[in-house]
Formats: sequence, C-alpha cells, structure tokens
Amino acid sequence: MIIEQAEVVVTSPDRNFVTLRLTTEDGLVGLGDATLNGRELAVVAYLREHVVPLLIGRDAHRIEDTWQFLYRSAYWRRGPVTMAAIAAVDVALWDLKAQAAGMPLYQLLGGASRTGLLAYGHASGRDLPELFDSIRDHLDQGYQAIRVQTGVPGLTAIYGIASNSTGVRYDHEPAQRGARPAEEDWDTRAYLRHLPAVFDAVRNEFGPELPLLHDAHHRLTPIQAARLGKALEPYDLFWLEDATPAENQQALRLVRQHTTTPLAIGEIFNTIWDYQELIREQLIDYVRSAVTHTGGITHLRKILDFAAQYQIKSGIHGPTDISPVGMAAALHLGLAIHNFGIQEYMKHGTRTNQVFHQTFTFTDGHLHPGDHPGLGVTLNTDHAGTYPYEQAYLPYNRLTDGTIHDW
Repeated sequence: MIIEQAEVVVTSPDRNFVTLRLTTEDGLVGLGDATLNGRELAVVAYLREHVVPLLIGRDAHRIEDTWQFLYRSAYWRRGPVTMAAIAAVDVALWDLKAQAAGMPLYQLLGGASRTGLLAYGHASGRDLPELFDSIRDHLDQGYQAIRVQTGVPGLTAIYGIASNSTGVRYDHEPAQRGARPAEEDWDTRAYLRHLPAVFDAVRNEFGPELPLLHDAHHRLTPIQAARLGKALEPYDLFWLEDATPAENQQALRLVRQHTTTPLAIGEIFNTIWDYQELIREQLIDYVRSAVTHTGGITHLRKILDFAAQYQIKSGIHGPTDISPVGMAAALHLGLAIHNFGIQEYMKHGTRTNQVFHQTFTFTDGHLHPGDHPGLGVTLNTDHAGTYPYEQAYLPYNRLTDGTIHDW
C-alpha cells in the first residue's frame, strides 16, 4: 500500500484547521489532523517542506516504522509543531490501514471495550443565572457530565466564558480572528474566593449526582492549586483540570499532599516524557493529551498503556480546535482502551460539518465512532477550498498591575 500523494489542506469554515490527506496507489484516502490553535501555519510549513517529501513512495502499512523515522530522523525532537505533524501522518496511516482491512479503526486497536464513551460539555456563564441556563441547555442536549466555568466579579473577560467572546463563534472559540490576540484580565485571589460559592450554588440547584468538572487553565501556583482543590472537595468534582502549570512535574506532589480532588493534566503535553514522573508517582488521575498534539494514535496509546499500570485514566482533549478528524481518532482509541475515563466534546459548527463528513454519533450523553471502515471521516475538498485561512490568535492574560500571566 504505497503512498502516491500527500496534500496539506488548510481550511477555515468556523475556525482554522490543518488536515493531511494521503492517497495510495490503490486510491485509498487517509486523513490526519494537524491543527495547532493559533500556530497552524507553523505545522503547515513543517509538513509541506519537511515531511511530505519523505512520505511519497513509503509503505502506508508500516505505521510504527514511519512514526520512529519521523521522530528520530529529525534529530530535533518533541514540541507541539513536530508532534502535531507526526500525529497527522500517524492518524492518516491508521485510517488507511483500517480502510484496507474493511473495518472501523477501533477493531484494529483490539475491538470495543465499551458500548459508548461518556462525554462532557462546556457550560459557562458570566454570573449564576447565565451559568444555570447554560447547564440546563447542555442537559437538554443530552450531556450527562458538565464542565463549569464562571465569570469572576471585577474581571472583564476570562478563559472559558462563551458569552465573553466576540466575532464568529459557536459556543466558545477563544482564538479570535484578527491581527493581534485579545487581552484578558486576571486576579487569582478573587477567583479563589469566588469559585467555591459557585460550585455550592450549582450543587444546590442540580443535585449531587451530576458529574461536574472545572478547568483552572494553568493559572495557579502549586499552593494555590492545593488550596482550590481542598476548597472544592465538598462538591465532589469529577476532576480539577490544569490546576497549575505541569512542566514542573514535582509541583503536583504539593497539590496531592493537600487535596483528594481528582486531577487532570496534559492538554499541552506532547510526549510520554512529559508524563513520566506524573504517572509513575500517581500525581494525576486523568491524562488530557489530544491525539492531534501527542504524536497520534501510536504514541498516545503508549502513554495510556503506561498510565493504566497506575490506575490513571484517559480524558482526551476534544474542544473545537481539534478537527472532526482528530475527534474521530480519539473516539476510536477511547472505545478500544481499557482505562477510558471521559471524553471532552464540543460540537462543531454547521460549516465545519459540511467540510468534514462524519459518522460518529452522540446519543444519551455518549459518543461512538461508528462502524464505517477507517476513521469514518471524509474531507469535502470543494467546500474546504471556499474557506481560506484567516489569521487568529489565542488570548493572553495580564494581572491588575499589568504583568503578563498564564492564560
């Protein structure tokens, strides 16, 4: 199964996406997601200039060998650009192999370990009434687990609040189109004072059974994260995500000493080396990496198999900056592994769904990748060509004294 053609398709229906399209001599087409929010064109250049020339004439069946070749032959390893490019190739190769086998990808990964994947949605509001309305809307859509993000009194715009967004969006798309990133404000002490009362109100309104999640989005120091985790213990969170920047893996020891709130980390991680200490010392409960940013199915499967030894589960990254191709790959992997935890799921917009035709389903709060051979996603290149790339950046934070802070 020889690769005859490799194309990098950039399209911006509701936001920017980067898709690798591999075609074999037999006419099979495999897709991979290479989207890196706010830095898409860096991956485009890496793929077009450095990776695509190496793929022509290769045997598409040799997935592991191709992965190791792209990772080791570059010498400059790791990083989001490199690993997103490798992920796109890897997922496209798995798509091709499963199509050649005439079966959905999850069957090649060992078959289904469950009937569906529990998904959580993103509820948010600038105040409690708006937040409650958003939670009810997600429950009406069928979600059985809800991430809760809320405004903080005195702060104008912070991460995760859909109604704070401007311009084109559908739910919450933080990467706003334009020549410069938006500036948001932040006050950690105000946030730490406010958030426990929000979860108290949510529990009083929606009861004790609904799984609730929250994303601190890397904005806290380790001791602040420990304080927040402890303060939220009475509200039985499914997880507290990215409580502190985890590049300093030892910082999670301090958080663990002070709270039993489950911890999820890893959406900005790219390799198993980022997790080594966190998993081995059981400092987290959920792995948050995306297939798209972590070397594809081949590499993320290895991370999750490592995590399974320590009873750590998956919580694969799945916002709208993961294309339907990347989402489908996550669903096939999640269906097959034993240590699945939960799947993040934000619904794409109408134009995106016209560009990417999908067979995965969302029923009664659970996702399923479908039984179409391969990933179950096809790319409408005619539609894709009508939505050219548009410059967009993620926001950034400043503290009240003007200091740049983690967003």
